[in-house]
Amino acid sequence: MIKLGEINTLEILRESEHGVYLIDNDDNQVLLPNRYVPETFKIYDKLDVFVYLDNEERPVASTDFPYITKGDFALLRCNQVTEHGAFLDWGLVKELFCPFQEQAFKMKPSGWYLVHCYLDEKTNRLVASSKTNRFLDNNELTVAEFDDVDLIVSHPSDIGMNVIVNKKHLGLVYKDQIFKDISVGDKLKGVVKKIRPGNKLDITLGQIGYKSIEPNAERILRELQDNSGYLNLTDKSNPELIKDQLQMSKKNFKKAVGSLYKQKRIEIKTDGIYLV
Repeated sequence: MIKLGEINTLEILRESEHGVYLIDNDDNQVLLPNRYVPETFKIYDKLDVFVYLDNEERPVASTDFPYITKGDFALLRCNQVTEHGAFLDWGLVKELFCPFQEQAFKMKPSGWYLVHCYLDEKTNRLVASSKTNRFLDNNELTVAEFDDVDLIVSHPSDIGMNVIVNKKHLGLVYKDQIFKDISVGDKLKGVVKKIRPGNKLDITLGQIGYKSIEPNAERILRELQDNSGYLNLTDKSNPELIKDQLQMSKKNFKKAVGSLYKQKRIEIKTDGIYLV
């Protein structure tokens, strides 16, 4: 079955004046227009193509892949707004439509918006929605505490930053756990720090406990190497200074320094840390 909004692997069946027709294992066919046809090809060659509806609502294939596919989230630019809704740049000739009722806030031309792409069952069209929370569900979690997870930064709150977890759940990174600049749409790695009542997910952008020592220690070593083997930081340094220089908390800094000291890779003096 040829799937709209997804990457399909299809065979070249035959040529036509408009391009080549591709076929799947169930004998479904779709046109790959001339502009996307490879310079050299053979019948029965396989191609990876993205399939969507063209301006005349006909399925069409493209070897250009969009910035977002069905079921995914991405930060997209609004190209124009008409009486029907907003049209977003997703990397294809035909723009991605976002109806007014699917806009969390009224979209404006040249604005950037985090959206979810889905197939509208009524129209069989791919559409976007900036009401991303309605596509997330924490009722049945597929993650556990201390799991490594993929994150997409969603929207800020008074106490931190909301994040999309593994494209399925909603999580929260608290302000005191953010040690670098992050923006809506950023894709990051994180860890499930805690699952609170109601399946609310507390996420950390670093690693937890002993897992955090190794990457943080490596960061300190890199900083030492880049600064002629010296850092003007100690366990008495201001937490904000540590955060600005190393993008980590003072607690994690002290753990990493302790690890490096035990390995005899650094010297700790009153005026800072020295590379051995």
